[in-house]
Amino acid sequence: MTTHTIVQATHARHARAILDIFNEAILNSTALYDYHPRSPESMESWFAAKDKGGFPVVGIEDSGGTLLAFGSFGTFRAWPAYKYTVEHSVYVHQDHRGKGLGRTVMQALIAEARQRGVHAMVGGIDAANAGSIALHERLGFRHAGTLPQVGFKFGRWLDLAFYQLLLDTPLHPVDG
Repeated sequence: MTTHTIVQATHARHARAILDIFNEAILNSTALYDYHPRSPESMESWFAAKDKGGFPVVGIEDSGGTLLAFGSFGTFRAWPAYKYTVEHSVYVHQDHRGKGLGRTVMQALIAEARQRGVHAMVGGIDAANAGSIALHERLGFRHAGTLPQVGFKFGRWLDLAFYQLLLDTPLHPVDG
């Protein structure tokens, strides 16, 4: 049986593996609405934004230290009243999909959100991504709306579905 370890992913240790997972998804799926692979340099600003916002990057490594999946969350919208809401994303290496790793990463992200006093987690999911939608629903996320034909990739219009999980945190929310 393979042993998996949840880790806090870092630029130094995981940037290349995360970039590879991102780029495979960009080239072969609608999980990301990007057209072109990202550069290695893009990972510096990606990790810097996570660090600046105090946002986690949760990874799963196998027993050999290879990153198999990762997820993170960040700012939902840039206005102050959204401070208790985050938008998350989860990606699994193409060779390790369907093994429950996405669920493990999502559970770790939900725990991180609670610990940070987040109230709402939002995932923007391509409406045709039945696997991701089913995962979110199993974890208690509810469909909050779909924006039809907001993306265009692979010669077709894409609908973006939003799934939301409301948490019982923070205990004492404040304005301002």
